[in-house]
Amino acid sequence: MVCFRLSPVPGSGLLLLCLVLGAVPSYALELNLTDSGKATCLYAKWQMNFTVRYETTNNSYKTVPISDFGNATYNGSFCGDDHSGPQIVMQFGSGFSWTVNFAKESSNYLIDSISFSYNTNDSTTFPDAKNKGVLTVNESVGFQVPLNDIFRCNSLSTLEKDNVVQHYWDVHVQAFVQNGTVSTKEFLCDQDKILTTRVPVIPTTVPSPTTTPTPKEKPETGSYSVTSSNGTCLLATMGLQLNITQDKVASVININPNTTNATGNCHSKTALLRLSGSNIKYLDFVFAVKNENRFYLKEVNVSMHSVNGSVFSIANNNLSYWDAPLGSSYMCNKEQTVSVSGAFQINTFNLRVQPFSVMDGNYSTAEECSADSDLNFLIPVAVGVALGFLIIVVFISYMIGRRKSRTGYQSV
Repeated sequence: MVCFRLSPVPGSGLLLLCLVLGAVPSYALELNLTDSGKATCLYAKWQMNFTVRYETTNNSYKTVPISDFGNATYNGSFCGDDHSGPQIVMQFGSGFSWTVNFAKESSNYLIDSISFSYNTNDSTTFPDAKNKGVLTVNESVGFQVPLNDIFRCNSLSTLEKDNVVQHYWDVHVQAFVQNGTVSTKEFLCDQDKILTTRVPVIPTTVPSPTTTPTPKEKPETGSYSVTSSNGTCLLATMGLQLNITQDKVASVININPNTTNATGNCHSKTALLRLSGSNIKYLDFVFAVKNENRFYLKEVNVSMHSVNGSVFSIANNNLSYWDAPLGSSYMCNKEQTVSVSGAFQINTFNLRVQPFSVMDGNYSTAEECSADSDLNFLIPVAVGVALGFLIIVVFISYMIGRRKSRTGYQSV
């Protein structure tokens, strides 16, 4: 837990803002805001990401996904006073800010509005933006929640306006917390109400706890790339098979590269490959640099429509796969499994990735995974040689023993 002491706010005393970032793998952000008496006044935990579409200097358009909030600060957040309602204010990245305003109305509180600001003067994120400056998107929400309830929406919610798409899921929030105690009574969003009020099917036979997915053929291998102002900065070749378990129902989905779009961005320490398609809102592969000389797959985020029509969303920013030296690529032709969560795994085939130091749009020398290593073929060879040698030793011993036995019975 990290705590920030903020400057005094008129009418509310000195505030203590405590954050828990990544403490629980299934939530990207968690916030506990306390007043001068150290009593909780606002509680929230949620996941989110943004996509910004901007015009370039050559009059084309580019899309930038934003999902890294590791350096977030919350200066300006406060519990509210007699003149203003509670507010979450978040700063992250290079010039990004995000604000949620709450209001009180009779026996309800309102998630009143959400605003998101980004700065196209940031040449790293928007290297070739035609229009420079700070741009802000304001969204009126006006969602009412009973005063003593915590609002919950595990389903994906999307706001889209002025070339900015905002995604939110796994949201739990309560403003105007009473007596410093967060409520256990949940007020569900409409999407979650639909999922929890389905008419149950009464089975006539004893069911198995989890259905077995129909085996799928090997997925088609696709080639994906990300470009920046300096050319191609990320390369990926792979066949992808998604394994999903939802409501005790398992399903297997092969990604069709012919109907899948690839976007992303590249920075000095991180790189993002985002895949999207007809039933996949996004499948993010986030790479990072470690120890200044190696890269690895650090994070996977997914949001998609599952087979039952609901939205399936999972995120994990604490992974460690596909490790290789900077300046090289990582390759694994054999099937590999990336375990994102208990409910979501990705099987990869014919995998090769290079998220950093791509030269002239080509892969560099590959570091092979252990499954592809030639050493794996030496094991059965060594076992065969050892067995052959043992057979020869036994045969020679048998022949020597037989010869000695014959010599012992000769006439004198």
